[in-house]
Amino acid sequence: MSLAEFVEVKRIALLFACALLLAPVVVAQDWAKPRLNNSPRHGEWVNIKSGDRTIKAFIVYPERKDKALVVLVIHEIFGLTDWVRGMCDQLAENGVIAIAPDLLSGQTFADVDGARKAISALTKEQVQTDLDATSEYALKIPSGSGTLAVCGFCWGGGVAFTYANLNPKLKAAYSFYGQTPDDPSQVVNIACPVYGFYAENDERTNAGIPKAEELMKAAGKKYEPVIYKGAGHGFMREGEKPGASDANKKAREDAWARWKTLLKQLS
Repeated sequence: MSLAEFVEVKRIALLFACALLLAPVVVAQDWAKPRLNNSPRHGEWVNIKSGDRTIKAFIVYPERKDKALVVLVIHEIFGLTDWVRGMCDQLAENGVIAIAPDLLSGQTFADVDGARKAISALTKEQVQTDLDATSEYALKIPSGSGTLAVCGFCWGGGVAFTYANLNPKLKAAYSFYGQTPDDPSQVVNIACPVYGFYAENDERTNAGIPKAEELMKAAGKKYEPVIYKGAGHGFMREGEKPGASDANKKAREDAWARWKTLLKQLS
């Protein structure tokens, strides 16, 4: 084999290896792209000043003639994926303005594990600064009603619960299978109701629910957790994927029905 042939073989092998590395990220989100590509609603990226840096956020507007509730969407540990952006579109389809800050703004990753590690490395201070900046932006949206709620999924579900204790301007928090508080200091300042959405087959998360109920009750706060039978962690995403289990599909449908009712009550 000549040197040129050897170099070409190595080049092709490297390209193939890179393709395999990227495949899990791309393929895992392909099913979520059609909603984004075909949505009749207006979605856009915006820049938000957050402390000494600028972050990006994805925002989707509903098609309605009056002002709308704004929901701050906190992404999973995988980052601001196509599914999360699609969730913003689904919220807008149900009449609310949805805005999701990219808490990993400026960072790129070759695989899902890289995103996980970067999320885990974020400081509480930076996350709060970014969420505060996004909240202030959201409250100034001209077509917004001035009412702000927060939701989060997985890692973001835990952050949503935590953020309810940090932002008195929130009118509701929707925590999807996220970590729950385990200390009185984490709930004492919560000024809004917190609604929990949990999977039956997710004891890692669910083990903390009784303590959270105890803390919230002692502090005089409203906390309504619901556990969806047969579902697994991440059922809002997993129940939407092609080939989803019947339990995850039903949990997603039931959770959406409950969520829609709660959103209408707040609107």
